[in-house]
Amino acid sequence: MKLSKDMENYAASSEQEALAVLRELVVIPAPSHHEDQRAAFIKKWFEDNGISDVIIDPALNVVCRYNVTDDNDLVMFMAHTDTVFPAETKLEVTEKDGKWYCPAIGDDTAQLVNLMIAARYFVQNKIRAKTGILFVANSCEEGLGDLKGSRRLNRDYGNRLKAVISFDAPDIDYVMNTAIGSHRYRISLKTEGGHSFADFGNMNAIRYAASLIDTLYTVKVPVDGDSTTTYNVGTISGGQSVNSIAAACEFLYEYRSTSKKLLLQMEKIFYKLIDTYREMGVDIEVSRVGERPCMGDVDPESQAALSKIVEDSVREIVGKEPRYMPGSGDANIPLDNGIPALQAGGVHTDGAHKLTEWIDPSSMLTGIRHEMNVMAHFFEL
Repeated sequence: MKLSKDMENYAASSEQEALAVLRELVVIPAPSHHEDQRAAFIKKWFEDNGISDVIIDPALNVVCRYNVTDDNDLVMFMAHTDTVFPAETKLEVTEKDGKWYCPAIGDDTAQLVNLMIAARYFVQNKIRAKTGILFVANSCEEGLGDLKGSRRLNRDYGNRLKAVISFDAPDIDYVMNTAIGSHRYRISLKTEGGHSFADFGNMNAIRYAASLIDTLYTVKVPVDGDSTTTYNVGTISGGQSVNSIAAACEFLYEYRSTSKKLLLQMEKIFYKLIDTYREMGVDIEVSRVGERPCMGDVDPESQAALSKIVEDSVREIVGKEPRYMPGSGDANIPLDNGIPALQAGGVHTDGAHKLTEWIDPSSMLTGIRHEMNVMAHFFEL
């Protein structure tokens, strides 16, 4: 779809505003489950721009509803507000070699700002929508947020949703239309501990945690067709002092797969190893702290049609061939529920989840045009 002259003019005239909004929004801390300040900022921005049907739901999703009745079909566009960084992280935009650096600037703040700018065009101009439209700044996409925002939205609107597009991808030309499922665990080990000299020989929780981690890393991942399965230990903590035998240690562990079958196989392997260490006399507690589903029973033709909208826009607006990869994010929930969904890019970025994360600010205009172009397919233009 070719953008109209009016849409092109709007995008161009909004570029500097988008950059200014980005500078304000990206320095507001938003760890998962603590997106209150960003949610309030975004709701006020929509209202200040004359968009009145905006709510913040109990999961801290900011939901802008357009042409929504009590029972009509819905299409949802979303980008997440939360970040992987703790509240005390220094958030400051710095510029170097034509790039803007700041934690979470690309994942997902810039892509969210472009969604806000794009959404405003359709609402302010009262463009007739083919269905009800939900423009959403959602919460808890990252890590132990466990997709809480997406889960809430799918619980509230799921039986009416006909398509979901999340603007949240590693770069502007990505199309992520297959779900990566995952199980995440907190594993806590306890032993008697003691004094490093007087109680030498007592069981050390750190030693057994290290041994268990090493054993987890010897697992040969199962294979099923062209599926991909991975695992990772992300954090570890424990012990008391250098002269104490550690009485406690815990770590976070996850495995991922594009195959629901292989996720279940990894689960069996994991618990078998846990039982082996329990038999050694180690007190081990396991709690699942996150679970992301794989693909559900999605109609292949509907999924392909949704993907083509984004693919065509990447070629036309971004000027590149789309890059494809499976994704783990907000689209997992609708995909698990059989709803066509994907994740798309909205800015040229790199370094996600790093303090050195950056965007190319000159790509914001392209991102606005790309997101508008994708959205336009669901309006009568």
